[in-house]
Amino acid sequence: MQPNKKGALGFIFVTLLIDVMGWGLIIPVMADLIAQLKGIPVNEASTYGGILLSVFAIMQFACAPLVGNLSDRFGRRPILLLSLLGFGIDYIILALAPTYGWLFAGRIVAGITGASFTTASAYIADVSPDETSRAKNFGLIGAAFGLGFVLGPALGGLLATWGIRAPFYAAAALCLINCLYGYFLLPESLSKENRRPFEWKRANPLGSLQFLSRHPEIAGLAASFFLIYLGAQAVQGNWNFYTIYRFNWSEGMVGISLAVVGVLVGAVQGGLTRVVVPKLGNEKSIYIGLGLYALGMLLFAFATESWMMFAFLVPYCLGGICGPSLQSVISVHVPPNQQGELQGALTSLMSLTTIFGPLIMNGSFAYFTSARAPFHFPGIHFVLGTVCMVLSIVIINRVFNREKKDQPDLAEMIKSAGVGDVPAH
Repeated sequence: MQPNKKGALGFIFVTLLIDVMGWGLIIPVMADLIAQLKGIPVNEASTYGGILLSVFAIMQFACAPLVGNLSDRFGRRPILLLSLLGFGIDYIILALAPTYGWLFAGRIVAGITGASFTTASAYIADVSPDETSRAKNFGLIGAAFGLGFVLGPALGGLLATWGIRAPFYAAAALCLINCLYGYFLLPESLSKENRRPFEWKRANPLGSLQFLSRHPEIAGLAASFFLIYLGAQAVQGNWNFYTIYRFNWSEGMVGISLAVVGVLVGAVQGGLTRVVVPKLGNEKSIYIGLGLYALGMLLFAFATESWMMFAFLVPYCLGGICGPSLQSVISVHVPPNQQGELQGALTSLMSLTTIFGPLIMNGSFAYFTSARAPFHFPGIHFVLGTVCMVLSIVIINRVFNREKKDQPDLAEMIKSAGVGDVPAH
């Protein structure tokens, strides 16, 4: 294993990069493809786009623990290769899809096989000899996500000039080539003596959420965490449908805008957060971040020109300083030996927002741009997102005020806890 470790980590990085890039490649064209297949305007297609996002999230939520447990039983290599193969098949299905039903089937396949982040994380843990190198190697995940989200949409918008289905073929080729490369060159990281029997009870997707029920002291903070990521679905799930409908953007413009989002998010998460949060403290960072999130989405809702969407991305993306701070505050309430369970529970909450968020946000956008709506308001989903952020501020403020009154020592810990105390999503 040791002589091949660098090559193996390189493969894992490329696998994660392709995973994110493949998703980013198809975003610019997905809205127009759904509209074309259903024979409806792009605003009506938003509802069907939300359904595709939700079914993918449902399958991934249900199958991520299953895939992780299978990798403990059979090793990381076969699960990673099957995941890449599944994604390749999914993109081929999407590229050839003659009806919307094919898109639905393709997203189910991708959701089942798409838990590559889970297996890749386990692979990284296997090949890292100590905690220091493990932390360094886990940085590959964040780097792959950031780079993939910049390159994917930009490349997808560029490829769309050769046809609406060209990005799907490109994504399929990337997955299948990497799968073939891994088949011949990727070593197994989990030795046979370290494998364990498969147990269905350990593959329960709701198991991690039970952790929250055992810790009522973090209920308010967890609810705020859920609302933040639910509100973010107004941007993540409906950006392409909204901008195409409202400003008549091309696939290329959608891709460019999402690449800008990737750059801004990378700058905030990778640089600004580490400088600003220690100076402001967690409490102020949370309030300021949520305020910027709310402001950005409210500005999106009432934007009248294309350039405004780019300008308003700045306050919205700056709101990202709140996420790591909130996770750090939540972590203070939990003993060190339960931090892993806590992160699993928070990840499950995030997964639930990707199930329900697109249905709510895309559905509201489609309804308030239809003839059935009491008034026409394309930005309604951004207002809903703003409401989620404001509710988060109210809940967090009540939690902080109560703890300052009842538990002054804990309040001081919250104030001084650093963003490095807990991994940020």
